[in-house]
This record gives sequence, C-alpha cells and structure tokens, in this order.
Amino acid sequence: MTVQQERTGFSAIVLAPVPPGGRADKNSAPFALGIRCGSDDVVGIEYLPPCAAVPPRSLLAKEAVRQLSAWFADPAFVFGLPLAPVGTPFQRRVWAAIAAIPFGETRSYGGLAESIGSGARAVGNACGANPYPLVVPCHRVIAADQSLGGFARQRGGFLLTVKQWLLQHERR
Repeated sequence: MTVQQERTGFSAIVLAPVPPGGRADKNSAPFALGIRCGSDDVVGIEYLPPCAAVPPRSLLAKEAVRQLSAWFADPAFVFGLPLAPVGTPFQRRVWAAIAAIPFGETRSYGGLAESIGSGARAVGNACGANPYPLVVPCHRVIAADQSLGGFARQRGGFLLTVKQWLLQHERR
C-alpha cells in the first residue's frame, strides 16, 4: 500500500473524466469517488470533493475503476461488481428496490416505500446508509414534489450538488 493509500484508506480514487480540452466546465463532475475493497468484494464507495487520483493496486480495485469509468462515459452502463453483503435485512430490501429503478427514471421516497410496504422516512434512512452509491443508484430517489430531497443523509451542500449532477448526467 502506498503512503497516499494509507492516508486515505481507499483502495483507489477515481476521478470523473474532464471534457475534451482538459478543462473542467459546467458539465464536469464536481466530485471524485473513493473505492474501498476487501480481498474479494467492494466494501464501500464514497463521494469525495475533487482530489488527486489514487491508482488502483488490486485487480478488484482496477475492475471497480474500470466499471465506474464506464458509467461516467455511459450512464446506462450496468455494474457487475462483487459487493460485500452489508446492512440490515430492511436496508438490503430498500437497496434492491433502488437497484430496480430503471436508468434515467426516478422514484419518490414515498413511492418506493409503498412498493415495499414501508414508510418514506425509513426508506430515506436506508438510502442514506447505502455503501455503494452509483452501483446502487440512490440518487434516483427524490422527494414527492420532484425536488431532490436529501442525499447521503445531507440536506444541502456538496452532496446535494453531486445528486443534481448525477441526475443530469443520466438525462443526457
């Protein structure tokens, strides 16, 4: 493990591609992704403020970077990463329902809750606990009034900007 990897705790940090010409613009992703890998599974993905890339060292981290990069190039890309089994049975049920939301579509917290026989607040809490953003696309869950709602247990700031960018990216 390199000094930078030890300092960040990530197996890799992947950056969103910069548009042709090498300069960030209004369409550039306002974040990086930190990837944590175990020996056989991806154990977490986190949104990070833009930062330096950390090259992947393991085969699994390289594959995660490849698949995440493919999603940036084509947001209809279907992930096939081995994910570590985590979360409560209820959270896993919510995450499965989120994963079933088709590319380019959204569902409200309440609508998703109704589909699994739960409440909107409980669904929101499970969304906030999602350890695999993008792979389990919780950004596709929005408020009933079509506003963004929250994101990763945040009601504003950096992560809400990320959610807005993700939804716009999928609509291109």
